[in-house]
Amino acid sequence: MTRPAATPTSAGGSATAGQAELPFPPAPIEELLRLFVKAGRAHQLYLPNNPVYKGAIDAARAAFAPIWQHTDEFALTFTESEIRWLGSTVLTEGSKSPDSLPWTFFKDGVREVTLTEGFEGEELVRLFDILHRVRKASPDEDDLLTLLWQADFSRLRYRYVDLGAEPTAPLDADGAEQTPHSDPAAVRSAAEEPAEESRQVVNMQDFDATLYFLDEKELQYLKEEIELEYRGDLRQNVASLLLDIYEAQPSPAIREEVSEIIEYLMLLLLSSGQLHTVAYLLAESQATVARAAGVTPEQRDRMGRLPERLSAPEPLGQLLQALDEAADLPPQSELTELFEQLEPAALGTVFAWLPRLQNARIRSLVEQAADRLASANNAELVLLIGSRDTPVVAEAVRRAGEMRTPAAVAPLARLLADADVHLRQLAVQALTNIGSAGALQALERAIDDDDREVRVAAVRALGAKSYKGVVHRLESAVKGKALRSADLTEKMAFFEAYGAMCGDAGVPYLDALLNAKGLFGRREDPEVRACAAMALGRIATGQAQESLRRASAERDVVVRNAVNRAMRGGQGGGGGA
Repeated sequence: MTRPAATPTSAGGSATAGQAELPFPPAPIEELLRLFVKAGRAHQLYLPNNPVYKGAIDAARAAFAPIWQHTDEFALTFTESEIRWLGSTVLTEGSKSPDSLPWTFFKDGVREVTLTEGFEGEELVRLFDILHRVRKASPDEDDLLTLLWQADFSRLRYRYVDLGAEPTAPLDADGAEQTPHSDPAAVRSAAEEPAEESRQVVNMQDFDATLYFLDEKELQYLKEEIELEYRGDLRQNVASLLLDIYEAQPSPAIREEVSEIIEYLMLLLLSSGQLHTVAYLLAESQATVARAAGVTPEQRDRMGRLPERLSAPEPLGQLLQALDEAADLPPQSELTELFEQLEPAALGTVFAWLPRLQNARIRSLVEQAADRLASANNAELVLLIGSRDTPVVAEAVRRAGEMRTPAAVAPLARLLADADVHLRQLAVQALTNIGSAGALQALERAIDDDDREVRVAAVRALGAKSYKGVVHRLESAVKGKALRSADLTEKMAFFEAYGAMCGDAGVPYLDALLNAKGLFGRREDPEVRACAAMALGRIATGQAQESLRRASAERDVVVRNAVNRAMRGGQGGGGGA
């Protein structure tokens, strides 16, 4: 019983996906094309006796077997960037480069190829030979259509369009309904005959020594593509081939050798500024290890350390220094792509380099990388708060505060005892941003700090949060003599924090400071009285407002202004100054 054949589409076009139900799933054909592309690449780079070449060709041949279980033949149609089977896309390659399989067929007019059972034998290698010749051919050599015609395949049929004839019509390679121009040799012969013998003969001079006419736009396009090809970098293709070998060859010796080459290649790419290829190599190496069969733990560990090597302090520091000093930077997309491959271990190095970077563009990208690494690796961030490198600690503290990381409270609390005043100030700010119960408990210790800025920041934060646990310590400070010698800013911070938490219980003492007279009719210092007025304004009860009203006619301008501000705040609902 004969298997049903997959119906080919007409030349120059393909059936849409919804016109007919596929006779079998497209997965076998997709796998065949994937292996076909890989085998074509091996055919270009290796001799026939090479194990990589043999393995790639054998894999491509084996991929035909699942298809022959469903059909005796199948047709593939070509567009500029896709290969389709019965209207279903089975391969997509976006670029119009010589290595693109769809573009190789499409640009020379081939619109459909039908493969028959048995093609995978001798004729498969002949097709690889033809594709290799086409990709390396100069403009005056034969094109794909001519080479297919010369090869005279028995198990491969093709349909094409004549790019130099009007109207455009698909022609069959097996000779059915061909025009006089279907044979390139006939075209050349006819062109040499006198024009009057046949009006269908084309004058070759009109084509400027080429078989097909090209207008100005097409010539410009070809020129740009040639320039692009010469400017192109083959390093990514080399990286792909190395990873293909690693995946296809299970031999430990081969994989060990490939790993050494890849490690050396990564250093070369970094030194030459090929950051896009480095990012590609790092990402694809991890995917290859996960996909390859028979990978030992040692092999997996060695290949898996590639991103870690880039993230190590020395190579990453050298890279950042080179980028910061470079006159011409790589495109931002390449830099972003590379920084996205950094491992958590890179966070410390990134923090250390942030204050040193002078290039604003690089600094912005490194900031983004730091944000990504810190948000995804809280454990590493918390660990860096205990580092001995002050710039690293400072950046880690800032990030912990901005991200409001509860796990950072303990190391931040320990940092409040550090000798570096700047770090203590940063720790207070971070704990204030976190604002948890543990963070407020840690801030309570900073009330007695030796540095005024640390004390003021801690007291203001506790007052803003109305943290009741510190009210007794604030009361002792307000009633003590040490605060009397402090400047106005510190006095105001302590008094306002006390007023935010003491309630009516603190009104008698504050009223006495504001309104009472001592021996010989003397009052408290104007600054202390002003602070007492602001504290009463924070209490904002009726009793506190009454105390403020009694001082509203005060002659001292400092006290009177403070009273007026406090009364306005109290009338608005108990806000501070």
